[in-house]
Amino acid sequence: MTEKRYKKLKCAEDLTGLMERHYAKARYFRFGRPLAWVTSGAPVELLRAMDVFPVYPENYGALCGARGEAVALCEAAEAQGYSGDLCSYARSSVGMMSQGKKAPLGGLPRPNLLVCCNNICGTVLKWYEVASRFYDTPLFVLDTPFIHDQLTEYSIQYVAAQLQELVRFVQKHTGRRLDQNKLKEIIGYSNQATALWQEIRELCRARPSPLNAPDLFINMAPIVVLRGTKEALGFYHKLHAEVQGRVQQGIGAIPQERYRLVWDNIAIWYRLYRFYSYFVDRGACFVADTYTGGWAMQLQAGEPFECLARTYTSVFLNQSLEYRCQLLLDLIQRFSADGFVMHSNRSCKPYSLGQYDIMRQVSQRSGVPGVIIEADMCDSRAYSEEQVKTRIQAFMETLDAAC
Repeated sequence: MTEKRYKKLKCAEDLTGLMERHYAKARYFRFGRPLAWVTSGAPVELLRAMDVFPVYPENYGALCGARGEAVALCEAAEAQGYSGDLCSYARSSVGMMSQGKKAPLGGLPRPNLLVCCNNICGTVLKWYEVASRFYDTPLFVLDTPFIHDQLTEYSIQYVAAQLQELVRFVQKHTGRRLDQNKLKEIIGYSNQATALWQEIRELCRARPSPLNAPDLFINMAPIVVLRGTKEALGFYHKLHAEVQGRVQQGIGAIPQERYRLVWDNIAIWYRLYRFYSYFVDRGACFVADTYTGGWAMQLQAGEPFECLARTYTSVFLNQSLEYRCQLLLDLIQRFSADGFVMHSNRSCKPYSLGQYDIMRQVSQRSGVPGVIIEADMCDSRAYSEEQVKTRIQAFMETLDAAC
C-alpha cells in the first residue's frame, strides 16, 4: 500500500524487532526453559510463572498467511489427507510439522508441552492431539463451559480446579514449580498492557481515527504472544504515546475519513493492505473491530486461579450470539460507525456461523448497513477478487445513499 493511503506508525520497527526476538528466543535463546505450544485462549500467565516459554501456532499461521506462505503449508497437510475445509491455521501447523526446518521461519521449535484451551473453538482439540502424537509430547486440555447467558459460580470453580491441575501437569513434566509472587507480577504486567491496549483502541473514537484496521491487527500481536511480559508493556507504552499524539495533532490513519466502519472476524492476512485499500480509496476507515479486543482481557483482583478462570472462560467466542450482537451494537454506537463489515471466514466456523443472523439483527437495531465478505484468514485459494470488489462497491453505494 502506498504512503498516500497508509500512514506508517513509528513503532512499526519496534514491533518487528520485538517479534523477531521472540521467535529467536523460542528457537535458540530460551536458556534451557521448557517450551509449550499454547492456543491463543490459554491462561499463559500460569505458564510464565512456572518459567515455561509459550509459543502460539496460531500466530505462526497468521505470519505465514501475511507472508503469502500459508497455502504451501496447507497443501502439504492436504497431501497427508487433511481436509481443505479444516482451519487454515491448523493446516499450516500440520504442514509445518511435516516440513521441519524447511518451513517458513524455520518452523516452530519442538514443544516439550502442549496446552490447549477450547474457549476459542473445538478444532484446537484435534489439532493438538495430532501435534501430541507427532512429537510424542504430553497434552493438557482445559475445558471452559460455553456461556449461554451468564457465567455461573459453578463454571468458575470448575475451570479453577482445572487450572490447579494444569500446575500439577507442568510440574510433573518439567519439574518447575509455581512461584506465587512471580504469578502476581506477571498478572500485573498483563493487566497494565491490556489496559493500554484498551485505551489505544478507545482513542479511535476520535475524528479522524488515528488507526485503521491493519494497524489494529498488526499491533495486537504482543498482547497475545508476549502477554504478561515487560517487553509487551514497554511496547504498548510507546504505541499509546504515538497514537495519543496523532489524536492531539488531528492526524488520521487515512487521507480523508468520510465513513467510519466496524470489522467482525479475523483479518484476511494475505490481503491485509490491498483489501482495506478498497475502502480507503472511498474514504472509509475501520475504527473498531471485534477481534483485537478479544485479548484486552483484564484479570480482576482476587484469588488468582478464580480470576484466571473467570477471564479465560469469558472470551467473546465462548459466548452467545446475543452477546456478539450486543458487542457489535456497542462498538457501532461508541465509535459512531456508519456501517459494519463481517468476514465470513471459511476457516473459523465458531466466529462465522450465525453471522447472517447477527448482521440482520444489528442492522435492524442500529439502523446502519452491514455486508458479509466471504474469504479465509490464511488460504488465498478461497478468495475471489472480483466477488469481493463487487460486494464492497455495492456496500459503499449503500453508504453513500444512507449518508
